[in-house]
Amino acid sequence: MSNYETITYEVTENLATITLNRPDSLNGIVNQMMRELYECLQVVAADPAIRVLLFTGAGKGFCPGVDLKASTSGIKQEPNRKEYFHITTLLHEMPKVTIAGINGACAGAGFGWACACDLRYATARASFNSAFLGVAISGDMGGPWLLPRIVGAGKARELYFMSQKFKADEAERIGLVNKVFADDVFRDEVRAIAQKLSKSAPLAISEMKKNFVNAEGMPLREYIELETERHSRTGSSEDTKEAFKAFVEKRDAVFHGR
Repeated sequence: MSNYETITYEVTENLATITLNRPDSLNGIVNQMMRELYECLQVVAADPAIRVLLFTGAGKGFCPGVDLKASTSGIKQEPNRKEYFHITTLLHEMPKVTIAGINGACAGAGFGWACACDLRYATARASFNSAFLGVAISGDMGGPWLLPRIVGAGKARELYFMSQKFKADEAERIGLVNKVFADDVFRDEVRAIAQKLSKSAPLAISEMKKNFVNAEGMPLREYIELETERHSRTGSSEDTKEAFKAFVEKRDAVFHGR
């Protein structure tokens, strides 16, 4: 468990879990949370033992964006720093599979963070809203870069410009979330997915994640060269030999990252 105040952090074997932990505000963001989350994500990104990150919220909310009550209360917060806005970059680019377990309200910066993850799963009672235009700001956390790649350019613009709340079933219909689970089984189902992925061959899953990140900014011909090099390198690993042998012997493979 972590020593953070606004988030919790735990690692079980090859699976890390970060939980936003301000449930009284549905995990609304304050500057301390930004700092702690940024620092924690750097730890996850640098840990070679971690293969998968599950990112979720405590209580009934995922993250509704900035805690507006806290920000207008007059109580002084710690300074916010420009690099903290690269929480999005860390979620999207770290060589781990990142999974957003969207357990409730998901809006504003929280909406952007969910979009930054590789996979998104929602509870049936979750709600979504870009929210920025509703409070007269242009937006942060990379949504206009991320969302068009998930749902298409036109739909992404509509979701940002109209700033209307929509439910989990609509999020699934437009491809924003991979699957919706009933409230009573949501956490167990999402953790089971994360645990299954965390047992993947570490070299292969890390390089596969890098493939997706690199493909976003490379011409196809250059990308194929890079992909082929990684394919050859991982294909000659001890893990691949073990996977082939385990398949023939009809047993679970045991990977060592070599």
